[in-house]
Amino acid sequence: MSISFADVTLKLLDGLGTTCLIFIISWVLSIPLGVLFCRLSLSKNKIISKIMQVFIWVIRGTPLMLQIMVVFYVPGLLFNWPSLPRIVAAIVAIVINYSVYFSEIFRAGYQSISKGQKEAGFVLGLSRIEIFFKVQLLQIIKKIMPPMTNETISLVKDTALARIIAVNEVMLAADKIVGTYAIVWVLFYTAIFYLVVVGIISLLFKGVEKKLNYFEG
Repeated sequence: MSISFADVTLKLLDGLGTTCLIFIISWVLSIPLGVLFCRLSLSKNKIISKIMQVFIWVIRGTPLMLQIMVVFYVPGLLFNWPSLPRIVAAIVAIVINYSVYFSEIFRAGYQSISKGQKEAGFVLGLSRIEIFFKVQLLQIIKKIMPPMTNETISLVKDTALARIIAVNEVMLAADKIVGTYAIVWVLFYTAIFYLVVVGIISLLFKGVEKKLNYFEG
């Protein structure tokens, strides 16, 4: 039994479509949720900030693979609820995980801005919202771009963990081909697909960084 290179490529492209879908939805949802988590962790209410700190500690301290399994299996085991669709469960777990990491990046970026800028803004008669959007926001974005790029690239690769609950992303598609046709080179071929996606993302982020060079230094 054999399979042509073209057929292998088509099967991997099908899996890559699922990989890109998981990545795009997870990334888009993780950004605003990460902002919310950041705001809660910086809350002046000590109870809220402590709860958020514990939540961040738990998410950062446990493997994403385990979190995916928890989202998919635990609601049914504990509450007899119907399981989420596999791809939805994977996305939910990834969104929660990366929202936490993004929130820490946002927090570090926000706290790196000098308090003197806020005080100067007040002297000029600006409101807190005006100071944030007109003075601080672009500087924060500039500072967080490198770690955001790294985390975004990691997110692309971590979509492969969805295979643990049988989501047919590109790595699971490759595994199926290897298991059926006993051709190991397919696993290495998948590297090209990841490299292309990561390369595109890296170029996009570099383009954004260049536009923000005004705030460098």
